[in-house]
Amino acid sequence: MTDALTTQQSQALPFPQARTCPYHPPAGYRDVRQTGPVGQVRLYDGRLVWLVTGHAQARALLTDPRLSADRQNPRFPVIAPRLAELIRRVRSPLLGVDEPEHGVQRRMLIPSFTVKRTAALRPRIQRVVDEALDAMVAQGPPADLVASFALPVPSTVICLLLGVPYADHEFFEGRSRQLLRGPRAEDVESARQDLNGYLRDLVRARRSRPGDGLLDELVAEQLEPGHLTEDELVSMALLLLVAGHETTANMISLGTLTLLEHPEQLAAVRTDPGVIPDTVEELLRFLSIADGMARVATADIEVAGVTIRAGDGVFLATSEINRDPGAFPEPDALDVRRGARHHVAFGFGVHQCLGQNLARAELEIALTTLFTRLPGLRTTVPAEELPVRAGDVIQGLDVLPVTW
Repeated sequence: MTDALTTQQSQALPFPQARTCPYHPPAGYRDVRQTGPVGQVRLYDGRLVWLVTGHAQARALLTDPRLSADRQNPRFPVIAPRLAELIRRVRSPLLGVDEPEHGVQRRMLIPSFTVKRTAALRPRIQRVVDEALDAMVAQGPPADLVASFALPVPSTVICLLLGVPYADHEFFEGRSRQLLRGPRAEDVESARQDLNGYLRDLVRARRSRPGDGLLDELVAEQLEPGHLTEDELVSMALLLLVAGHETTANMISLGTLTLLEHPEQLAAVRTDPGVIPDTVEELLRFLSIADGMARVATADIEVAGVTIRAGDGVFLATSEINRDPGAFPEPDALDVRRGARHHVAFGFGVHQCLGQNLARAELEIALTTLFTRLPGLRTTVPAEELPVRAGDVIQGLDVLPVTW
């Protein structure tokens, strides 16, 4: 290793970093931005990779076929040692493959996540939200909003959509947390195997006793005709189950805290319910809970005056991209009337989140109902005392003590 490279590595910002406030990006990422919209950071193993913080540059790169999502590429960047073996050994559907395979998989699922299909689900989502709030209110204050509301709502909804028994929610919620947060490689692998076994049993049961969920549709339309193998279907189901409840649960809890911490913005929501769709978009931008989309360059790419070389790792810092002042005036201010629909909280390009319509519907219904039914809702612990998560996991809250 050359002295110049050693110096460069020692001076580069370690990535990822933890937030000091649950709803603001790590301060260090802003330091990278000061050097330009594309800079270098250092991973846990000393490897230098590119960090993209500029909005225009991110959207251009996310539509550039020279930037690959293939996690089995030996040069694909990994943010934590606990994930290295899993990412390189296990082929991930949708998130971890490129075209044309990605497009084939996505087309299998698109009909279940359209705006029309989601609109038809809204009455069922409303019932789920009402029932969760009924139970929380019946138990009386105080309550943990995460355990009582933010987690049960999306967990129940994804069960309804997939056709997974909600009675098993404690099992798959616990294994999902272990899969995403480790802390050791063996913890992650154990959780993956447990979830795979659970979903494999469900798939096999549905082949003989079909139900009416998405899992049943995939069995009948993709598995039986041979378009998917059983392993591929199980992997796809695992992704849908985990992503389908974890991200939305974190958005509900952290979005609630953020509005409570910005009372003038919450007042606008309460006085004008029509602003709730824009509120959700602003919270998605402001919070950016899925921070750091990973890619690897398959050819040299010129961007913002630098050359990303073939084989270089690239991370797109969602939290900074969504606070680029060139795209969002006064980006660090929460403005529920901003109409920030060009954010990249759901990604951009062909890999844009398939479940974004469902997530928006759940957030709109959950937040509207929560603040309508509990006008006196407030936290019982100052925001600065709530524990923040490590920088290498989906951001959110593990607990949110509230009363009303």
